[in-house]
Amino acid sequence: MESTIHKNRLFIASCIALTTTSMTFAIRAGMIEPLGKEFNLDNTQLAWITGMAFFGFPVATTLGGFFVDKVGMRLWMWMTFVAHALGLLLTIFATDFWTLFISTFLIGFANGSVEAVCNPLVASMYTHNKTAMLNKFHVWFPGGIVIGALVATALKNMEIGWQVQVATIFIPTILYAYLFWGQKFPETERVQSGVSYNEMITACVSPLFLFMMACMFLTANTELSTTQWIDKLLGQAGANALLILALVNGLMALGRFFGEGLIHKLSPQGVLLGSSVFAVLGLYLLQTTSGGMLYAAAVIFAVGVCFFWPTMLGFVNENIPKSGAMGLSLMGGMGMFGNWAYQTFFIGPKLDNLIKVEKMSELEAGRTVLSNINLLPMVLVVAFALLYFVIMKRK
Repeated sequence: MESTIHKNRLFIASCIALTTTSMTFAIRAGMIEPLGKEFNLDNTQLAWITGMAFFGFPVATTLGGFFVDKVGMRLWMWMTFVAHALGLLLTIFATDFWTLFISTFLIGFANGSVEAVCNPLVASMYTHNKTAMLNKFHVWFPGGIVIGALVATALKNMEIGWQVQVATIFIPTILYAYLFWGQKFPETERVQSGVSYNEMITACVSPLFLFMMACMFLTANTELSTTQWIDKLLGQAGANALLILALVNGLMALGRFFGEGLIHKLSPQGVLLGSSVFAVLGLYLLQTTSGGMLYAAAVIFAVGVCFFWPTMLGFVNENIPKSGAMGLSLMGGMGMFGNWAYQTFFIGPKLDNLIKVEKMSELEAGRTVLSNINLLPMVLVVAFALLYFVIMKRK
């Protein structure tokens, strides 16, 4: 093992691991329709399958939050690689609902493990610039979705099946494993600073932390429930849904990479408030426009959701520093657990009910669901306005 900690190599490896995570989201978003046809699955069953990715994620982040300090980030990262590899292989060779169900859980667990390791890894390496570096790390979530969406679109146009699309995810998976190989990992920031385990747990049940956890449920669903179901929600609206997905996430990647100045100027809480306003407007336009105007609506939506996830993590790590790796993991876990619950118990069954019972067209049903999703950022406007004024008054 190397005796020196190579920050740049570890950061690049973390970014590629996150790219792997987001490619699974993008490629699965384009697989929902063909999986339904090939395995004769309805929207409720598809929601259970896609939901497993969101359920496996918080299982991994919650376990990681409690144990990553104890077992070490390096060992947890190798467990991540094994889960990714097994999940991808099981997906490619799936034969029925249950193999898809299990394989998607494994991939979700691996994706959550990436967050459980890499968020505290980045925070521990860049202690004086955490929010900005977490935003730069999280460039590669939308960045990977762009890559995955373009790969899926290109292979789909060549009439190449979804199995090959999934197999392309092995490329970044093997690459991040190679870059992490033999590297020394730092201790987590909590261990470095001498904060006790009990202090970390206490910080994670403070009123501010619990408030941010509730907001994480709303921010994550505003972003991911929309994008994960983009083909079902907007597939009949006169625009290419996967290209909209690529556009949204491409803009998010640019915003996160170049957004350091904006975050410092407006403060994290100011960015969150502004983001929620743009998210409301973007979702409204997505549900009321069609054709070429959907691309313009997607730009507004991208501005809204761009900074949500990393700024939520950065805010918690800066304002509740004793929450440490557990705080970051629990926040990410809440985001994905919320997505699992919302998609499994609301979006899938809601679409089935609107189409099968109320006899709506797929377009009408998709727009109705989008209008329901838009209630989430409306609540966030109020919540983040309150947060903004409380934090500014405190300072």
